[in-house]
Amino acid sequence: MVLGRRIRLKGGIPLSNKVLVAVDFDHTLIDDNSDTYIQKLAPDGKFPAEMRERYVPGSWTIFMRVMFRYLYENGVRPDLLLETIGEIPLLTGMREWLQTLNEYGYFEVAIISDANTVFIEHILYRQGVRHLVHEVFSNYAQFDGNGCLTIQEFHRNDWCKMCPQNLCKSKVVADYIDRRKKQGVNLNRIVYIGDGNNDYCPAANCKRGDLVLARKGFALDRRICKRPINARSVTWENGLDILKSITQHFGDQSGGATSTGTVSPSDN
Repeated sequence: MVLGRRIRLKGGIPLSNKVLVAVDFDHTLIDDNSDTYIQKLAPDGKFPAEMRERYVPGSWTIFMRVMFRYLYENGVRPDLLLETIGEIPLLTGMREWLQTLNEYGYFEVAIISDANTVFIEHILYRQGVRHLVHEVFSNYAQFDGNGCLTIQEFHRNDWCKMCPQNLCKSKVVADYIDRRKKQGVNLNRIVYIGDGNNDYCPAANCKRGDLVLARKGFALDRRICKRPINARSVTWENGLDILKSITQHFGDQSGGATSTGTVSPSDN
């Protein structure tokens, strides 16, 4: 796919006004679940059934804390864990849209994920794209003194019934926008990219003029079809679809940006 479109903010809007691109990680930037991927390191190649049956919906972080302990007790040390998680590639086209939006200069990318900081940061650095992401918001993880990966809930959610108890992505978006505003950066437009049920809350909180990109055929796409949102919603299958939708959205809106080129009709 060759993009001929270049977009610029209309009327010379200063760089203090930017677009926030909030993006999920598992099954969005990567085509896998980074948490469950590592179960291949378990003795039988998967976590024991009796342990998996203990999972209670909404308490994924607690479940993974137990799984990390289980792997450690079965001889899995940091080097092997990181080597394994580093096998996961970015989904097709993800590197391209990250690079292109970084070149534009007025898009700010933030990852918001219910995975964990160790896995996300390691994959980003391994793929050479960490510098293209402004910030990562996820459950904090670290290796303890013995080499066991530990994980903490990002926050304690007691206000949003749509989100799990450890992470309300809408709250993360709102707090981040407020913090950046105090730092002199106005994130007055939002692009939200995701695939799962826990992406519906932030998608539903996007306003008219924002853009929600839902992975085609996945839970977020199906949920939006049942319960439409205020923002413009477009489906995607790869990173090049994402790039095309973003450039078209902001290039086609007279109040936000103007186009200085075209996108070939054959580019799908």
